[in-house]
Amino acid sequence: MKPVRFFIKAVFILVIIITLITLGINMHVEYITKDYVYDNIEQLPHNKVALLLGTSKYLTRGGNINLYYKYRIEAAVELYQSGKVDYILVSGDNSAIAYNEPVTIKKDLIAKGIPDEKIYLDYAGFRTLDSVVRAKEVFGQDSFTIVSQPFHNKRAVYIAKWKNINAIGYNAQDVSFRYGLKIMIREKFARVKMLLDLLTGKSPKFLGKKIEIQ
Repeated sequence: MKPVRFFIKAVFILVIIITLITLGINMHVEYITKDYVYDNIEQLPHNKVALLLGTSKYLTRGGNINLYYKYRIEAAVELYQSGKVDYILVSGDNSAIAYNEPVTIKKDLIAKGIPDEKIYLDYAGFRTLDSVVRAKEVFGQDSFTIVSQPFHNKRAVYIAKWKNINAIGYNAQDVSFRYGLKIMIREKFARVKMLLDLLTGKSPKFLGKKIEIQ
């Protein structure tokens, strides 16, 4: 019985350590980014470019509209129409022929009145780190406004600060607690992985030739 008890105790201690590390990293991200994310558009500084972080338009179950998607589109349109940005850089996943987040988002932005020539597409925004780094390395932006929900903006802004990019976040409307519970739990661990990626110097999957936003 002693080996079993020792194993259970060891697992229990390991779980506590992982939990404390996860909570500590999340508190650190919240603290570092607290002054760089905005809810009030009137207080938001102007930037040339908004980096709109992509997500799927529809939920996998039921085919209903993804509220994260809907609210990000609305926030990006609000930024442009308020004169807080001049261009929108849409960064998302295009890893499969039948799945193209940037093009889908662009169509909806145009439908809401954003001129085609004011929208740029980044087809290799497979992860948040890729989107943020490529905005600088490929699209030449040292300063930009990230558009997503608050939890996502904080992670993206943290990455930007680590990479010496002057980024701020404009918070799209958040979803209800019940709607977003799984995402919020996943986000806690996503921040741990983010920090590991940054500490190990992980780079975007693709970079490629530069695209000038003008």
